[in-house]
Amino acid sequence: MKGLILGGGGFIGSHICDALVAEGWEVGVFERPFRLSDNVAHLKGRISWFEGDFSNSSDIASALEGVDVVFHLISTTIPKTSNENPLYDLTSNVCATLSFLNEAVRAGVTKVVFMSSGGTVYGIPARIPIPESHPTEPVCAYGIHKLAIEKYLALYSRNYGLDYAVIRLSNPYGPRMNPLSAQGAIPVFMYRALKGQTIEIWGDGSIVRDYLYITDVARAVCALATYSGGEKIFNIGSGVGMSLNDVLKGIEDVIGEKLDIRYTESRKFDVPANVLDITRAMNEIAWTPQIAFKEGLRRTCDFLKAQP
Repeated sequence: MKGLILGGGGFIGSHICDALVAEGWEVGVFERPFRLSDNVAHLKGRISWFEGDFSNSSDIASALEGVDVVFHLISTTIPKTSNENPLYDLTSNVCATLSFLNEAVRAGVTKVVFMSSGGTVYGIPARIPIPESHPTEPVCAYGIHKLAIEKYLALYSRNYGLDYAVIRLSNPYGPRMNPLSAQGAIPVFMYRALKGQTIEIWGDGSIVRDYLYITDVARAVCALATYSGGEKIFNIGSGVGMSLNDVLKGIEDVIGEKLDIRYTESRKFDVPANVLDITRAMNEIAWTPQIAFKEGLRRTCDFLKAQP
């Protein structure tokens, strides 16, 4: 099988690269020009690297030659910033994806695995854990663009026979996640803790989220790439809710030091709780998380300590 990972040089994409290569796939990575390839440097000679503009159909077309499955991980925005410019969020994500889908159909791609967002497409949950059948009422532009792409995938499946799988992902964490970015609470908190810096928390720390170690994410992606059942949308998470205060306590236990925490005003787009029901993935692809939370924290801590 030949796979192309759109955004494969990033945190999630690089771990999917690892998993696909280990399973014997021929793997290509599509990234924006000048993107650092450090996350996949250990795979040099075992993967192909393509650079281009995701919204440029000719750039995409050249990377799609002979590809069976495309893993769509590209997003130009994050939940925190998406509401600042919804028009940019729409054009750079939804419109660019439609251009890609047209090229995928022309190239004879058989399947697209799309990385959606279990944390934003549902909005404020009516019940916990959240099943895939839950109403989708996103409260940020990021969740709206993810949901729109899900709908277009269904449309292209009906019109052109392009198979697809949607991953509504919880909150992934682990090695290679940038601890200086605006996304990813655990590496950011861990990095600041190791540096002895103050950790700022939006709100009182009671917000509950579903955290999943990155290798478990990659395992689910690989399973869905070859899945041939009737379901199309899958929650992928731990199925266990943890508050930010729980996370901070876990980090304290791992590093063995008291953290310096400062609580600030909460953010409007943060829903109070989000925990995914992963029963469908367990039943359809025989997938369950394997890395316990404390073990994941230890691995993340070890990785950060080893960095220059």
